[in-house]
Amino acid sequence: MGNLQIGLALAGALVLVIMVLHGAWSSRKNLPRQAVPPVPVANPGSEPQLGQGIEPELDAAAFDVAKFPLVPIEKNSCIDPLIDVLAPIALENPVWGDAALAAMPATRRVGSKLFSIEGFQETTGRWETPHAGQRYAKLQAGVQLANRSGPLNDIEYSEFVMKTQAFCDAINGAPDFPDMREEVARARELDQFAGDHDAQLGFVVRARNAAWSPGYVQQNAARVGFVAGAIPGRMVLPASVAGLPPVLGLSFDTQAAMAEDPAQSAIRELAISLDVAQVDRGERAFERMREAAMSLADSMDGVVTDDNGLPLPIEAMDVIGEELQHLYDTLDQRDISAGSALARRLFS
Repeated sequence: MGNLQIGLALAGALVLVIMVLHGAWSSRKNLPRQAVPPVPVANPGSEPQLGQGIEPELDAAAFDVAKFPLVPIEKNSCIDPLIDVLAPIALENPVWGDAALAAMPATRRVGSKLFSIEGFQETTGRWETPHAGQRYAKLQAGVQLANRSGPLNDIEYSEFVMKTQAFCDAINGAPDFPDMREEVARARELDQFAGDHDAQLGFVVRARNAAWSPGYVQQNAARVGFVAGAIPGRMVLPASVAGLPPVLGLSFDTQAAMAEDPAQSAIRELAISLDVAQVDRGERAFERMREAAMSLADSMDGVVTDDNGLPLPIEAMDVIGEELQHLYDTLDQRDISAGSALARRLFS
């Protein structure tokens, strides 16, 4: 074999090796980014165990509830003339809560609207859902005027009258219903107001280069305060008061989260959402939303965009923040402040 043939053979082998190495490098580069295992802390007398799963841990410093004002939570969501039709029920004699509960309709809905029966508790001076063992000298029925399904209509109002009358027949009460036309008109006006002031915001964090594994997303989201939700692929930023709706939601591909081998699942985007009317103004929800989005984009090599994939500059976020302050003010002036029991019912 001549020198030329030997040289060509060596060059060909070198090219083949380079191609194999490049293929392996490209394959490794395109793998979804993985969560970093926490550094184990050695305990005297204990041996590290193999085969234990790695769970993302919450960085307590990232979510310090002391930084945010506590929001009082209402124990009772009473019927309110602002967003409910109110029908007083006259009673000949006080009614025991046991009897009232037994006379309640099987469903507490009229169409898509909440239907309620309440009794006045004289010891507390508050209206409440009837409780067994309590006596009530006053009762009232109510149905919600509007929610995100639309305003109360004639058919739903008629169903409200029928359910209330059946309840009253069982307890020997006499209901006093307001005029249907006036209430339906009021429902339409409230629905128009709610529709004009219903804000649900969303940011998307998209990967610039390498995709992410579910564990990688969860680990980075936990660092900014998110915790696992009830649904695979969903996390939430808890409110400062237990029992209130979460401040923010974070979601990514559910199928990727449920895959047999999540480490091989490739996620290229996650969404951060804010339901404005559901969260108290004092939680600083939008400020925390943009801080979380920008922090995740920085740590995960991503970019913050809108739903259409267009990058969101700081100036655009500032404008959204200013508009939200006006929205909060308007809701306050209507006595339906964001995060209140009334707002949570109306915007649901």
